[in-house]
Amino acid sequence: MVRFCLGVICVIHTEGDVAEWTFPADPGAVRTARTVVRGQLHSWGLDPLVDVAALLVSELVTNALRHATGPIGVRLVRPSGPLDALLVEVSDPLPDPPRERAARPDEETGRGIQLVANSSRRWGTRPGEKGKTVWFELALPG
Repeated sequence: MVRFCLGVICVIHTEGDVAEWTFPADPGAVRTARTVVRGQLHSWGLDPLVDVAALLVSELVTNALRHATGPIGVRLVRPSGPLDALLVEVSDPLPDPPRERAARPDEETGRGIQLVANSSRRWGTRPGEKGKTVWFELALPG
């Protein structure tokens, strides 16, 4: 495993089918996370998943920024072998799991988890040593 930091963004490269980044709790993290996810999926040849993965990562990183302080982790696991889905994980230091709720039409927030639930094959949360991870799977087309 190789780890290096570009300013305050840390990139963790692991062998093969995993890509991982850590971002500061800063509004610029949303755009940067979207950009690196798009780039990684293009490099893996998963172009059909790029737009939806970038959108859902944006939603989860935005939630992390709104509700937690501290670093935000993004991890992609490329499908291999019998797996037929891309796994995407977003971690933050807040232990409380997100809640799916129905936002009223006039509300500007509250649709992120609903979007993740409706756009992914499966999604969920799991506790971590410090905080939680929200994950989702995107089925491969075809």
